[in-house]
Amino acid sequence: MKMARNIFTRVYKLVSRIPRGRVTTYGEIAKALGNKKLARIVGFALNKNKNTLEVPCHRVVKSDGSIGGYSLGVEKKIALLEQEGVRVVNGKISDFEKVFYKLS
Repeated sequence: MKMARNIFTRVYKLVSRIPRGRVTTYGEIAKALGNKKLARIVGFALNKNKNTLEVPCHRVVKSDGSIGGYSLGVEKKIALLEQEGVRVVNGKISDFEKVFYKLS
């Protein structure tokens, strides 16, 4: 359990670095953790995030630019991204490469 908490803490710190109006991917976070196979764990950790103001998990999307899940609902995730200036068209980030934030 302690190891899981440590990974969650590291995930939350990385997500906290994503600037407003930018997005990154579950895989990019996993890569920054040192293991690109941890993408599902990243998603699990973000699903458990209780502090969405400090840890803006709505800024994390799938590697193909599609929205992915969100604990408060996909519509809410899209609304938050659009409030930050990120365009979403048909469930995908418009100009994905332009708004992608590389962590490493």
